[in-house]
Amino acid sequence: MKSIRARLFLGIVGLVVGYVLLSWLLNSQLLDVYYHRIKTNSLVSGYKHVKQAYDSGDLAQLLLDLETMERKEGLMVVIVDSSYTLQYASRPVQSARHGSAGPTGPMDSALLDSLDQQRMPPPGPGPNPAPNPDPFPVNTIERAIADLEGEYEVLSFTRDDRLKLDFISLIGRLPDGGYVFLSAPISSIEESASAANRFFLVSGALMIAVGSIAAYWYAGRFTQPIHDMKVIAERVAKLDFSMEYVGSTDDEIGALGESINIMSRQLEYSINELVRANERLQQDIERERQIDEMRKEFIANVSHELKTPIALIQGYSEGLKLNVNDDEENRDFYCDVITDEAARMNRLVGQLLKLAQIESGNIAPQKICFDIVEFINHIVRKNGLALQERGVDLGIEGESCVEVVADIDMMEQVLVNYITNGIDHCDGERKMTITIEEVDEKARISVFNTGQHIPEDCMDSIWTSFYKTDKARTRDHGGTGLGLSIVKAVQKVHGNDCGCKNVAGGVVFWFDADLC
Repeated sequence: MKSIRARLFLGIVGLVVGYVLLSWLLNSQLLDVYYHRIKTNSLVSGYKHVKQAYDSGDLAQLLLDLETMERKEGLMVVIVDSSYTLQYASRPVQSARHGSAGPTGPMDSALLDSLDQQRMPPPGPGPNPAPNPDPFPVNTIERAIADLEGEYEVLSFTRDDRLKLDFISLIGRLPDGGYVFLSAPISSIEESASAANRFFLVSGALMIAVGSIAAYWYAGRFTQPIHDMKVIAERVAKLDFSMEYVGSTDDEIGALGESINIMSRQLEYSINELVRANERLQQDIERERQIDEMRKEFIANVSHELKTPIALIQGYSEGLKLNVNDDEENRDFYCDVITDEAARMNRLVGQLLKLAQIESGNIAPQKICFDIVEFINHIVRKNGLALQERGVDLGIEGESCVEVVADIDMMEQVLVNYITNGIDHCDGERKMTITIEEVDEKARISVFNTGQHIPEDCMDSIWTSFYKTDKARTRDHGGTGLGLSIVKAVQKVHGNDCGCKNVAGGVVFWFDADLC
C-alpha cells in the first residue's frame, strides 16, 4: 500500500522539478528574445535621450550623458552631421571625411576639439601615430542613413565583417539634420542570456533539493493527523474507545478528527446501551424461564392440593351412596369429612383468587390511619381459641400506641397468616411473642415462635406459592402454602418490606407499616 505521505512528497517534488524544467526551457528559448527586446528599448531610450540633450544646447551635459550611456548601457555612439562629417564617436573611426569639414549646428568647434581629444586621436603621420585597432565602418552608417525613412529605425542585425560580430543598431535623425548611430553587440545579449540560464540551472537544482526536504517535512506534518485517525479507526473497529483525536487545526482535517471522536463516543454509548439491553434481555429470558417453571410448579401444586380433597370427597360420597355404614354415627362422619374437604378446597380457591387479584393490581389498598397495637390485640383475641387448643402462650411487647396508615383488611390477612403460621410450627416451649417497635421511621411488627429454625437455603423460597419446608407435603398443619405468598404481595402493594430470620430458640417473621 502506497502511503499518502509518499504520494504527497512525490507530487510536490514532481511539481517543483516540472516548474524548474519548464522555466529553464522557456528561458533557453525566449530569454534571448526578451534580452533583445530590452536592448532594443534601451537603444530607443538612448536615442530619445541624446536627441533631447542635443536639442537643449547644453554641450557639457550632452558629453556627460553620452559617456554615461556608453559605460552604463554598453552602447557605442556615433554622431555625424547632414553631410556625414563625423561629430562624435565612442571609438576611432576610419573616414576620409574626418576633419574635412567643421561641425555644424549647436556643436561648435570647442566641443569638437574636446571630443577629439577624449575620443578620437587624429590620424596621420607622426612620430608616434595612434593605433586604430577598431575602426568603425562609416559605410554602414551611410547605408543606414540612405535607407532611413522615419524619425529612427532599429536595425536588428548589423554585421562587422572585420570583427566578425553581429550588432543590434539604431539610426536616428537629430534636430539639426545630423544623425546618431547607436549600436550594441548581440554577443553580450547572448552571453547574458546564457549566464542567466546557467545560474537558473544551479538555483533550480538548489531549489529542488531544498524543496524536497521541505516537501518531505510538510508531507509528514500534513499526513500525521490522517495516520492518527487511521489508528483510532482501527481501535474503534476492535471496540477500543480509549483513544481520541487531539488535533488543534480548524480545517477540514480537524473537523474530520472531531467527527471521528463524536462517532467513537456515540458508538461506545450505543454499544454500551446494546450490552445493557442484552443483559436486560437475558434477565427477562431468565425471569420468563423462572416464571414458566413457577407456572408449571404452581399447576402441579394446585393439582396436588386439590387431588386429596377431591379423592376424599369422591370416596366418602360414594360410600354414602352405597350405604357402606348403616349406623348414623358413621354417616355423620362421612358427611363431616366431605364438608371439611369441601371447605378446604373453598379456602384454597379463595386464597388463590385473592393472591391473583393482589398481584395483578386489581385490588388497590384502601389506606386509613389506625392504632396498630389495638388492632393486634383484637386479632389475638379472635384467635384465642386456636391458641388455647394448640397450647400456645402468646404475649405482646413494645409500644403501647402506634398509629399506622394501611389497608386494615390486608393488614389483618398479614397478621393472621403470621399468627397461624406460628401456631402451626410452634414447638418446644410453645411460646409466641408479638413485638411492636419503630424502625427507620416505620412501624415494625415481629411475630416470634419457638421451634426449629428454617434452613438457610429455604429463606427465599418460603415466600413462593405452595412452597413448604415439608417436602412430603403432609397435612399435619392443614396449610395450603399460600399464606406467606399473600403476605409478600400485600407488602409489595403497600411499598413496604417483610422478612424472616432465625433467632435463638426459634424463628421471627416481621413486616413494616407506614407511620401516620
